[in-house]
Formats: sequence, structure tokens, C-alpha cells
Amino acid sequence: MEYNTQRPEMILPEYGRNVQNMIAFAMKLESKEERNSAAKAIIEVMGQLNPHLRDVDDFKHKLWTHLFVMSDFKLDADSPYEMPTRETLAEKPEIMKYPKSKIRFGHYGKYTEKILNTIVEEEDEKAKAYLKQTMGNFMKKQFLAYNNDAVENNLIAQQFSDLSGGKLTLENPESLMPTNQILKTFGITPNNKRQKTSPGAQANQAKKKFKKKF
Repeated sequence: MEYNTQRPEMILPEYGRNVQNMIAFAMKLESKEERNSAAKAIIEVMGQLNPHLRDVDDFKHKLWTHLFVMSDFKLDADSPYEMPTRETLAEKPEIMKYPKSKIRFGHYGKYTEKILNTIVEEEDEKAKAYLKQTMGNFMKKQFLAYNNDAVENNLIAQQFSDLSGGKLTLENPESLMPTNQILKTFGITPNNKRQKTSPGAQANQAKKKFKKKF
């Protein structure tokens, strides 16, 4: 009886032992034409065993790369793609550079400031007034998303001006959406408790709807 511990190690176990054996068989074929034919057949099997790869961009390229990796880069067969090398696959990705710009108000994010700077350049005064009011309401909503207690409209107006570098002003802060109205969109009642329906209450509601129908 042969145990798995006595068998050669599988480089990519997700394809199974049979695919690994097929690749080993293809490597022993003397004719390159036969190896090419075998490689294409193995690619088809690998694709059927891993249908989720079909959702990956250029999945055929990925399958061919896996084929050569499983052969330890020793399979002499023609690929429709450039054959990968051990060194290329072993390369470490470059360190990602994170943005170093500071966000003045974390709850607004960095794009709020960019949008406000865009509004500054708007020449149509009517459109500019509309955009200012919309962004004022958006900022108030973002503020309440992090602190669902309360917020003064004057504070939103002040931070609105700060983020625009003093170039924009909310002339009438009291025209912003009422706090309670915004909190309701979060499912929060005036006493700051989220509206929840218990399973029992949900069952009673379902019974009432059923009785109304019949």
C-alpha cells in the first residue's frame, strides 16, 4: 500500500494528484508534438477542475503558468504565452506607497476637500449655491454618522469654510437638513436608540398581514 507521505510532493494541491501525474507523464514524452498535445489536454482538465478561474482575467494564461510551475519549469512544451521563470515568480512586489497627505477631518475623508475645491472653480452662481448646500448636508450627515448625538449647524459651516481654505461660505447654516431627519436615515430614533423589531414582534406583524389577506 502506498501512502501520500511516500509520494512526490504536490506543488499545487488544488489540482489533485491525477493532474500532477499527467504532467509527469507529459514530461517523459519524447516528441515535442506529443508534449504540446498533452499540455493542451491537461490545460482543459485544469480548467474544468477550477471553473472559478473563468472569472479571472486572462484565466488561460493563469492555467499555463500553473502548468509550468507544477512541472517545476521542466516541461518542454510550446505555450501561447511567454513561459514564466522561477525568478520572475519569486520576485517580491514593490512596496506600496501610501499617500502622506493629512486629512484634516477624518469623518469627512480626503475627497470632501477635493470636491469643495472643485466647487470653488464653478462659475455658475446658481449651480454653485446648489452644490454648496448639497455638500453642507453631506458633511452634516458624515459628521452624524460618526457622532449620532447632535451637531450645531454653525460647526458644519465653520468646517465647510476651513476645508475650502476660506473660499466657500454657507451663508445660511440653518437651512441644512434637521439633525433628527438625518438620524432617521440611519434608523435612529430621537432618543438615539436604533429602531429594532424583535422576532416576536415580527411574527405578530406577519400574522396580522396574513389575517388581512384572508
